[in-house]
Amino acid sequence: MKDLSDYLCTPLSIGTRTIRSRLVLAPMAMLGHVAFRELVNEFGGYGLLFSEMCSAKRILHENRYLSPYFRWRNEELPELVCQIFGSDPNIMAAAAHRIETEGFFGVDINFGCAASDICRHNGGAALLKDPALACRIVSAVREAITIPLFVKFRTGWKDDPDFAVNMAKRFEAAGADALTFHPRVAPDRRAHHPKWAYIGEIKKAVSIPVFGNGNVFDATDCLRMIRITGCDGVAVGRMAVAKPWLFAEWTRHQSVGNSIFRHTALRMAELLEKHYDPINALRRFRKFALYFAANFHFGHTFYTGIMNAMNIEGAKTVIEHFFHTDPGLARQPNINFLR
Repeated sequence: MKDLSDYLCTPLSIGTRTIRSRLVLAPMAMLGHVAFRELVNEFGGYGLLFSEMCSAKRILHENRYLSPYFRWRNEELPELVCQIFGSDPNIMAAAAHRIETEGFFGVDINFGCAASDICRHNGGAALLKDPALACRIVSAVREAITIPLFVKFRTGWKDDPDFAVNMAKRFEAAGADALTFHPRVAPDRRAHHPKWAYIGEIKKAVSIPVFGNGNVFDATDCLRMIRITGCDGVAVGRMAVAKPWLFAEWTRHQSVGNSIFRHTALRMAELLEKHYDPINALRRFRKFALYFAANFHFGHTFYTGIMNAMNIEGAKTVIEHFFHTDPGLARQPNINFLR
């Protein structure tokens, strides 16, 4: 295989469009918001950005300037995919149509979220228990849009790769242009290592691009996943929150110094202030801080300080105090913060 950066920077066709990098930001609830995406954009190196998971029902009447989830910058639309969840094919199709009308790069259907509040309403991974309905949703969305259609899904509710392979084939037949596969069973909240070999089985079963996802923490992991699975690209989630510059690092060999950590924390706070009201800004910064804390030996000190901050200004004070002395960078991220 070529050098990792050469491979990641090889253009990839998805439906009728092409992306310049095969390294993409995975969709993450409460993390992949407009402020974080702007931060990632400032570093660059990614192929696509994925929005937070958005309710299809809400998208039909959401005001982009007021919604905490269905919100974007016009400049990012050519590389932005909106992820939606829901269980009604007609509503999902209508939401997807609005997404296309707004100018997004593509639509992503979530069949991977195993959170109880989503599955309770037959959304996310719950739909893998009803394959026929899941496929009707994909078909309905396909008929409603011409932009690229992605499907993100898990192994299923049992450790059965044959089920996942069959679903991949059915999603392709229903009109999906690309798949993002997270090889864990739905109830597994990252207690076990994802079975990357299953990604390879998915890749062999379909002709559309497959993005691997799960436990890619550094460039070595990224290269290993590609070599083991033959996947067409890699979707990085949690580690991208801890190190938003990794896209530039892995695709451009862009080197960063230790000062990047203080800069990133402060810049995240500034961007949240720009895009959100004080309450939502602090809420999202606390979520970000949990993952960002994985970079440090004393990450719990940083995270506790942020949790105790009363507002974004207080969070900035915590950041300055934490970085006033050597923060003690960890050689490997603390996985306990990334669960």
